[in-house]
This record gives sequence, C-alpha cells and structure tokens, in this order.
Amino acid sequence: MNSNTPIVFVVDDDFRMREALSSLLSSAGLRVAAFGSASEFLNSEKPDSPACLVLDLELPDINGLELQQELADRDAPPIVFITAYGDIPTSVSAMKAGAIEFLSKPFEEQKLLRAIEAGIALDRAARRKRSELTELKKHYNLLTPREQEVFPFVVAGFLNKQTAADLGTSEITIRVHRGQIMRKMGARSLAELVRMADKLGMTPARGPV
Repeated sequence: MNSNTPIVFVVDDDFRMREALSSLLSSAGLRVAAFGSASEFLNSEKPDSPACLVLDLELPDINGLELQQELADRDAPPIVFITAYGDIPTSVSAMKAGAIEFLSKPFEEQKLLRAIEAGIALDRAARRKRSELTELKKHYNLLTPREQEVFPFVVAGFLNKQTAADLGTSEITIRVHRGQIMRKMGARSLAELVRMADKLGMTPARGPV
C-alpha cells in the first residue's frame, strides 16, 4: 500500500475488543494496527500515512487521557475514545483536549466508522498543511538575509522608496530584492505573497504612515 493509504490505530487492552475492531475496520477496507497498551503504541514504528487513533480510556499502563496528553505536542492522529466506564467530566476533558468523538461501549458500529472517517479526513488536511508549510519554509530559506529583512515591508504594503528609506538603502536595490522575493517564494501576486507570510507566521512591518 502507498503512503496515502489511511491506517487506523487501535489501542485497547481487551484482546476480544481489539480483534472485533480489527475485523470491523478491515471489512470496511481500512488498514489496522492494534496494540494492547499505550506503551506498545508509543514504541511502535508507524507508517507515514493519514491516520486515526481509536483509544480505550482504561489501559494497563497510562490511561487514554494521559496518552492523549503525551501525544499533544506531536503530529499525532485525531483520537476517537471508546470506553465502558465513561462519565460526563471525563468525556468533556477528552473533547476539550481535541478528541473528535467519545463513544461508550457498546457503541454503534456505523457511528464509530463515521467518526474514524472524519478523523482520517482531519488528519489528511493537517498533513497537507504541514507539507505546505515545510515547502514554504524551504522557499523562505532560499532568501538572503537582506531579502528576509525586506519581506515584511513588502507584505505590509510599503512602497519601495519607503522601504529603502527605512532600511537605509536605494530604491532600485529594494526593487531588485522585491523581485527576488517574489521569484524565490514562487508568488504570482502580492496577495499570494501575503498569504504565504501569514502561513509562515510572519509579522508584517508596521504599515506606512
């Protein structure tokens, strides 16, 4: 299977539940990797594919909420919680921390499949966004230090002569830098360059007065 084929990770300490979920998801045409504990999941090698994590709340090592917290700073897949011991405060905590669904056992199979489908779609979008940002950073790193200095002035709408005055250089030099920025970033318009700067988290220079 190629790297774009989605995978569902199942983490549940109940062997029968893991088998049942693996069978259900496989019959729906999904790849499945099942684990009996959080540590097994954390220590496993994972394919570079869109994914969703079906996570039991009660686990033998760290529980589902603790694993969710552990994954918070990583590019982890969206989480669908399943549990036989759920309560409202726990489900609220899970959802606030970013879980896309919290299902009590026994749950409707179609409801689980819909939640997983939504999770995979979210992960695809997140992966596209990360890939786009990585590509933008590559282009940005092609800029010289001076071009990187000029960039915020361009996206803030400064005229070349205003930028030149602020940076203590000539207008023609700024015009050359501006052209190089557009070319190296692959921007076809100023509006597109502004969107790129926004995605890079760049703070535009203070607007001309």
